[in-house]
Amino acid sequence: MFGFSDFVGFLLALLLIYPVVSLVHELGHSFFAWIFGGEFSFSLGRGKTVFKKGPFSLNSMYFLDAFSEYEHLKWNNRLTHFLVHAGGIIFNLGSVLVLNILISQGFIEPHTIFVRYSYFSVWLATFSLIPVDYGNGNYSDGLAIYHVLRYNEWPKLTG
Repeated sequence: MFGFSDFVGFLLALLLIYPVVSLVHELGHSFFAWIFGGEFSFSLGRGKTVFKKGPFSLNSMYFLDAFSEYEHLKWNNRLTHFLVHAGGIIFNLGSVLVLNILISQGFIEPHTIFVRYSYFSVWLATFSLIPVDYGNGNYSDGLAIYHVLRYNEWPKLTG
């Protein structure tokens, strides 16, 4: 049964955990764009911008979606574009690995929040890999990676 405690857990996941997972994902894309000398920006959420600092913006509906954009990589080749598009997936799965190591080594105690964070991180990484054309030249990470590797194209980053 879905009780009150489940509803509180759902709200915690929706309003806190999933936005953190999305932020980690976008930081992955931005990190690799930055490492390779690119210009980048990323935004958490949709709706009216409530906060903007440098390349980061936070929108009023922060729990809905997130996206990054990059251009003009100083090192402009298949590997660098592959890593930028795969960066979100790498950061999501890497954060789960680090979290599991910290728990297994006793640095932090296991908690339901970490289980939910890991679940959403793996979920987001998995669904990011599904090749989807969103239209207007916007691709999922998986389809963008395919275009980089197969056609030597640098698609627009939307994930």
